[in-house]
Amino acid sequence: MSDADTLHEIAEAVPAPAEEFEREPVPERSRLGFKNFIGMYAGEHTAGTELMIGPLFILAGVSAFDVVFGLLIGNLFAVLSWVFLTAPIATRGRMTLYYQLEKIGGRNFVVIYNLANGVAFCFLAGAMITVSATAVGVWFGFPMPGLGDWYPNSVGWVLGVAGVGVVIAVVAAYGYRYVAWFANIAAPWMVIMFLVFGLVSLRWFIDGTGAEVSSLGDVWGLAQTTIWPGYEVPGQLQFSIWHVIFFAWFANMAMHVGMSDLSILRYAKKSWYAVASGAGMYLGHFMAWLTASMLFAYQLHQGGLTSEAAISAAVAAGELPAPLPGPLAHQAAGVAGLLLVIIAGWTTANPTIYRSGLAFQAIVPKASRFKITLFTGLLTTVVAMFPGVSMRLLEFVAIYGMILMPIGAIIVVDFWVLPRLGLQSFIAEKIGARFNWAAFSTWALTVVVCVLLVRSGGIEIFFVSLPGWFMAAILFIVLSYFYQRSQARKDS
Repeated sequence: MSDADTLHEIAEAVPAPAEEFEREPVPERSRLGFKNFIGMYAGEHTAGTELMIGPLFILAGVSAFDVVFGLLIGNLFAVLSWVFLTAPIATRGRMTLYYQLEKIGGRNFVVIYNLANGVAFCFLAGAMITVSATAVGVWFGFPMPGLGDWYPNSVGWVLGVAGVGVVIAVVAAYGYRYVAWFANIAAPWMVIMFLVFGLVSLRWFIDGTGAEVSSLGDVWGLAQTTIWPGYEVPGQLQFSIWHVIFFAWFANMAMHVGMSDLSILRYAKKSWYAVASGAGMYLGHFMAWLTASMLFAYQLHQGGLTSEAAISAAVAAGELPAPLPGPLAHQAAGVAGLLLVIIAGWTTANPTIYRSGLAFQAIVPKASRFKITLFTGLLTTVVAMFPGVSMRLLEFVAIYGMILMPIGAIIVVDFWVLPRLGLQSFIAEKIGARFNWAAFSTWALTVVVCVLLVRSGGIEIFFVSLPGWFMAAILFIVLSYFYQRSQARKDS
């Protein structure tokens, strides 16, 4: 499988495709400096989906204290996961996630992983196309979906999504370097625009409430009473500070705990370069989430929805505004806001579709990468036409992380623990196996147990992945013992 999908916005700094080191460790001459990772993480995580996730915190009824301090703590845990969990393995082994998984689980195991990964990427990219389409909707004035809509609600919406999706699919099909070139140009501007959203919406709140703000304490008081008052919204998830912490920590679980970023951080000269992930977490998953959240909070304030009773009445009447990025950004920054929404969705959906196409191509390696990626983009466009995916993005991100989380536990245990217990690391490679049932059983059983805990055990999706990781680690140790014993008996 080509590894260009793992390079994100640093593609131009990485060696040419002939030297992507898909099946060998990255040599010293090709390792990258710290600034490459700062830019990559800032660009990757200050993107289109931030405009959907931020407003969903308002609908989840978070208070000012819970959202601000929850995001500070949760994003710190995410950075520490990259630094202490992913980077040490990445800079010691210097292999792609896919090659390392093949050594552990065998070729057939990697094919199954790629299928799951590719489908998940389609849904994520679909949400990003939806983000861009909301800006097109403002431009052309066609009806857009409401908060409770799962299905397309107008021909205009279908055509708008189709137009955005086809353009994105074609660009992604032409190759990752075209995608990365534009993303690198757009990333600094997008960060500035998110900051502008926050400053503009704060000014609106000050003017709209007549509050006197002369200190940070006054700003905090406004945040507590008006911006994030913590109103419960009927029919929506209700978040506490623990929800915020775990969501921020595990929003990118597939990348750090799930070990997808092994493929990126293998290029780092030093393990500590993983602290660069903080640029993404605190510019994107802190600042951008909060500023996007503020835009939606002001929309509610403008509509007179300034009490829990008013919000409940609006929900009952079906009149609660949907958190659509296009209208929100247009209100804040006019045409520049619409361009931000289109570009933010585009720069994130493009590499995601590209990654998904490469994952599917690994299943049918003889197929054309261009055709597979184009087909993947069109499939993703169909997904984007159903707004329920983006309206439930908080839950979907948690599900995505939970599904891929056991893979990270398998890699950690195989790399650090099995040799200390007298068991073999990279067992599939050493015995020539195409399928390691211990690895697959660990993955499948962990996901099944986590789903049962959510469905029947009363544990919310945001909290199940942490105990699930430890369960997967223990399972893999036990099952590896029996698997390796059975293989030793066959060889004797």
